[in-house]
Amino acid sequence: MQTAALLKTDAGETTEFPIPAGVYAEKVVSVKHYTDRLFSFRITRPQSFRFRSGEFVMIGLPNATKPVFRAYSIASPAWDEELEFFSIKVPDGPLTQHLQKIQPGDTVLMRQKSTGTLVTDALTPARNLYMIATGTGVAPFASLVRDPDTYEKFDRIILTNTCRDVAELAYGDALAELTREDPLIGEFAGERLTYFRSTTREASERMGRITSLIESGELFRAVGTEPFNRENDRVMICGSMAMLKDVKALVEATGLVEGSLSEPGDFVVERAFVG
Repeated sequence: MQTAALLKTDAGETTEFPIPAGVYAEKVVSVKHYTDRLFSFRITRPQSFRFRSGEFVMIGLPNATKPVFRAYSIASPAWDEELEFFSIKVPDGPLTQHLQKIQPGDTVLMRQKSTGTLVTDALTPARNLYMIATGTGVAPFASLVRDPDTYEKFDRIILTNTCRDVAELAYGDALAELTREDPLIGEFAGERLTYFRSTTREASERMGRITSLIESGELFRAVGTEPFNRENDRVMICGSMAMLKDVKALVEATGLVEGSLSEPGDFVVERAFVG
């Protein structure tokens, strides 16, 4: 097992840092920057690492004796041979100020246990599954929409992606397209995956906070469904704290009950954040 890793400091120097016990040290495979606020990256996957699509894991960098770890949703499906993550760039963030500078070949640390509430096992069966996302909250849904198990449990998947600007929708846009074209998932997604995008600041084809689009009924009209009801619909929610609170209140007002792995229900909320 690897006990130390080399990392380039911000000054360009190479320094050796110890790897904590119970942590994987994985190599960066690729990095893609979407805007000055958003980027994604892929790392190697440990052979022994197992997770359920939709879960998150703690990741960090070997840049200190006691590295900073933050929760990141795994954006790749459980069958993928690599692990993908979608991140914001926080200029003064204890982790992201350094993480946004990684390059292929660099080392990323990852704790060995995954967890999270955004898993289909926490929901009871129904016809429609809504995945409500803002910003990087689309990451766990990137895992779920590419997992065949999701399509075995639900007839239709409706993924919403709301960001401030059009450029910030790029990750979700590419996800929807690649999912439909994927050799493994395309036959499942096809007509069953619906992608709904909106912006809150820059003018676009569809504008408004997702809460407003739910309340006005525009979401349901656009995707050809009826407002939330407990018999037909299940909901997963991931995004900013304010959005989580507001959408949770909206779905509870329609009678949906929050679920968990121990007691599956009608909707689930993810409360892990990156900093």
